Amino acid sequence: MASRLQLPADDSVLLRITHSNLKTFSTDARFSLESTVEAVKDKIWKKCGTSVASMRLELYDDTGVKLSDITDNTRPLGFYSPLDGFRLHVIDLDPSSVTSGGWLEDTSLVEKYKISDEAYDKLDGTYRKFKEKLGPRSSSVQEKMGDNYMEDISANIKVGDRCEVDPGAKRGIVKFVGRADTLAPGFWVGIQYDEPLGKHNGIVKGTRFFDCPPLHGAMVRPDKVKVGDYPERDPFEEEDEI
Repeated sequence: MASRLQLPADDSVLLRITHSNLKTFSTDARFSLESTVEAVKDKIWKKCGTSVASMRLELYDDTGVKLSDITDNTRPLGFYSPLDGFRLHVIDLDPSSVTSGGWLEDTSLVEKYKISDEAYDKLDGTYRKFKEKLGPRSSSVQEKMGDNYMEDISANIKVGDRCEVDPGAKRGIVKFVGRADTLAPGFWVGIQYDEPLGKHNGIVKGTRFFDCPPLHGAMVRPDKVKVGDYPERDPFEEEDEI
């Protein structure tokens, strides 16, 4: 009788992930050795945007030597004997993939949506109309009060803190806290999201505020950030439910 691969239920491995189309993309992820290759691809898809059907994986050791092509989606990851520190390289086989063309790494290539002044003036509840109601003197006082309020909140946010960003669907780690006058006056918090839910890789309007993988970065106001024990959501937790 053929022997079956036996793995402890809690075995997992920490691997570095790189991508064929995203030269600046590099992130670490932990995988269960009992997970199928298809499940591993599904978790990687949520980090880089390449679909499972278009993804081919290569396994490299910690010295850069290629060990194997991971081609069978039904095998457990442990069949390929990866160790902590090994690298999974993603090959995107789709020529029309969202990762092609370089725009995920250089957001200046993306066409920006701009609303006309005429259309903006027709909207209710805008900041422009709010300032008009306050008047010039009240507006300057409000801006000063708002700046002090944001500074007080920023004092309780530290680089390296785990956090959640309103409305609570996005989690990540704080990478920057402070003023960013090239964006707008006042205090800002730079976030590296756990998943590609952001807008950039830490570079905004030509200024690098922090380093993170493409589409994982965001700059938000301090009052939108809640720091605390917010662990990375594991998609495999949902798969365990019946």
